[in-house]
Amino acid sequence: MLLEEKYDFGFTALSLRVKELVKVAVSRQSETDFDEIQEIGQGKTSSGKRFLIEINKRLDSLNDQQIDILVNGDFYEQKQIAFLAMCKVYGFVRDFVIEVCREKVLLFDYALTEGEYLSFFRNKIEIHPKMQNFTETTNEKIRQVLFRTLVEAGIIDNTKNKEIQPQLLDSKLMRVIANDDKKWLKLFFVSDTDIENFN
Repeated sequence: MLLEEKYDFGFTALSLRVKELVKVAVSRQSETDFDEIQEIGQGKTSSGKRFLIEINKRLDSLNDQQIDILVNGDFYEQKQIAFLAMCKVYGFVRDFVIEVCREKVLLFDYALTEGEYLSFFRNKIEIHPKMQNFTETTNEKIRQVLFRTLVEAGIIDNTKNKEIQPQLLDSKLMRVIANDDKKWLKLFFVSDTDIENFN
């Protein structure tokens, strides 16, 4: 499992954005030219370049089998692979999903609260002191993009209710994720027993 020393908050530039991720993956796989300014930056040079940097980080975290599903899978599979990539690159997102969302699901508690987010955030400041220097605006952006990402990934129903949604992985996708590292199955709320017994 990839565990970085410090959190990368680059996800605040770009939530899950499955379609953009797929576009870049297809371009990389076919080795064709890609105009990031027009294709993903809505005509803005700085946005296109920044988005491409974040998308490439995510694509670089995936293995060949995962990229193949991202390029050729249905939208549901693409979304799950995009979410896997997001959590591989951005430890803050991964930790929130595993430490807060998954723990609640395992207790059959599906109601996610703002208080639980704040509690998680404060705990992480102790481990990652650089987070103390963030402005209120930055903190709010992190919160907003995290919840938007969870909605786009189908982890929660919407940003108002924040009800955690059960996750379904088909056997092929489960195998591809487990072959990389079985611990990544935690992102999709697979129980520890099922992870241990998965062959």
